Amino acid sequence: LFVPETLPQYTHKDFVEMQNGTYIDRAIKVLSDFLPEFTKEEIKECVSAAYAEEKFSGGNPAPISVVHSDKADMNILELWQLVHIYSGRYMLELWHGPTCAFKDMALQLLPHLLTHSLKITKCDKTAVILVATSGDTGKAALEGFKDVDRTKMLVFYPENGVSPMQKRQMNTQEGNNVSVCAIEGNFDDAQTGVKKMFGDKELAAQMDKAGYQFSSANSINIGRLLPQIVYYFSAYCDLLKAGTIKEEGDKINVVVPTGDFGNILAAYYAKKMGLPIHKLICASNSNNVLTEFLKTGVYNRNREFHATISPSMDILISSNLERLLFDVTGHDTEKVAGWMKELSETGRYQVDAETLAAIQEVFAADY
Repeated sequence: LFVPETLPQYTHKDFVEMQNGTYIDRAIKVLSDFLPEFTKEEIKECVSAAYAEEKFSGGNPAPISVVHSDKADMNILELWQLVHIYSGRYMLELWHGPTCAFKDMALQLLPHLLTHSLKITKCDKTAVILVATSGDTGKAALEGFKDVDRTKMLVFYPENGVSPMQKRQMNTQEGNNVSVCAIEGNFDDAQTGVKKMFGDKELAAQMDKAGYQFSSANSINIGRLLPQIVYYFSAYCDLLKAGTIKEEGDKINVVVPTGDFGNILAAYYAKKMGLPIHKLICASNSNNVLTEFLKTGVYNRNREFHATISPSMDILISSNLERLLFDVTGHDTEKVAGWMKELSETGRYQVDAETLAAIQEVFAADY
């Protein structure tokens, strides 16, 4: 898994400057700082095409709205009791894209970044995008990459692990370069299979000879995480512009429903870049392997798998957690590799007390 060598840093002055810009303006700023290999004009071209008004309803890809609650609905929003945003509770709306999934925020942009990357690196290969999905990523990736030049895509989804709507969306997808394949098993089985293909050197050599190279549209691709960082910045700028955040350094808590730990990791990177976040609250469903880990330091996938009404969170092996462990251990590759080896061989591992304390300083969790 690739991680950034450095993270651009921002101050309150930057947020003040960004507050009056559009979502596209903010995305250009953050991604230009993150991707110096691209010119600002190239970033602008990619972002403008990805977040065009005809793709995202309402003209704003990620608006923020107030969540009104009284005693009658507090049971439904029980998790929000953990949240103490200064002027109340707010919902970042990430469902305005073409497939109604938050993955649109990254997967409308990733194809543009990828095709520009092929040009910048003078790569003459066709990119073969392998995708494992429990629903959201598959359709969003298919929609984003359909008929994109020099790309082909194969999406693997669990036959009985996606919603009926998502299955229909994927199986009726248009595009001459994209296809889907149902598998027996769950999302973890699909993702494990995809990772094995990425790690198969003999297969890579055959692909290279035929003029292809593998890539991914899952959050194991760092190009999926970078666009997700932007909407945390944008949400903060909107709260600043609305006067909800009144003083420099005012912090917010962020609740993120997550299964593969990618969406909340993007928020963690935003915090490390200077965004004033106090706590990141990881929300799980009954597949609560992350809740247990963040509370105890024990990661144990040896448990019953639940197929729920939130299939994108039906995951027991959270790939992006490895990136967090790498960061909080001060880039201790040996230690992290040891834990990942334990996970592969026994299905569990336990981090040391120092690592757990560093994680709990930033994260809270419930399910």
